[in-house]
Amino acid sequence: MLKVNKLTDPYTQLDQVLNNLHTMITTVEGLQNDLLEALRENTELKIENKLLREKFNNIPEKHQEKTQDGMSGLKEIYQSGYHICNMYYGSHRVENEDCIFCLDIFDHQRGAGKKNNANSK
Repeated sequence: MLKVNKLTDPYTQLDQVLNNLHTMITTVEGLQNDLLEALRENTELKIENKLLREKFNNIPEKHQEKTQDGMSGLKEIYQSGYHICNMYYGSHRVENEDCIFCLDIFDHQRGAGKKNNANSK
């Protein structure tokens, strides 16, 4: 709400209103530019996402089956003393201490493997 001192003359009041209006216009223009930038980035990401999905869907199944090979690679990295979780990826683990986030990755993969074996029977 605009505060206008009733003791000031109308010209000063009008000048204050105009200054406030200019400030609001500048703010709205800044918001408009931010929104346009966000919309542009969103559109680019949608296109990139679509292209990546198309590439993924065109990967032969034999390449997709290499998940187990990737998991064994992760196990080697973990056993050599590095984190594989997204929280601490690539950083050294404290010697002889397990990371619950890293172990969770192995647990999920084990569960997915059991699920896939049950579906193939």
